[in-house]
Amino acid sequence: MAQVEATTERIIAADAETVFDTLADYSGARAKLLPEHFSEYEVREGGDGEGTLVHWKLQATSKRVRDCLLEVTEPTDGQLVEKDRNSSMVTTWTVTPAGEGRSKAVVTTVWNGAGGIGGFFERTFAPKGLARIYDAVLDRLAAEVEKK
Repeated sequence: MAQVEATTERIIAADAETVFDTLADYSGARAKLLPEHFSEYEVREGGDGEGTLVHWKLQATSKRVRDCLLEVTEPTDGQLVEKDRNSSMVTTWTVTPAGEGRSKAVVTTVWNGAGGIGGFFERTFAPKGLARIYDAVLDRLAAEVEKK
């Protein structure tokens, strides 16, 4: 099994603390940032960054739906890590300053891919599809924090 990785990033016209706090607000702002690919969103524990346990279903394609139960940690300043209890998937959000009143948000998801021909197609197409989904989240994040 090869590791599969999808990464996308965006410069946002808001300070890093505001962007990070919005991402970490699982009981409020986060649900509004999710596009139609996410359903059954539910905060089960916590709700603000470290210690949060959140559930959602991620529909990456018309036939592929992942039931995700994510444990959230904050290993370093400006970083949220969402580890899925139901799979090998780990998503890391990193927010850093990018000049006066601006920040850079990077989201990277990694998981253990399938083997064989199915794994080939997964490694080829899944990263692009997942990056498109997270681009939509970053678009909504920017719209949310830039209006403040």
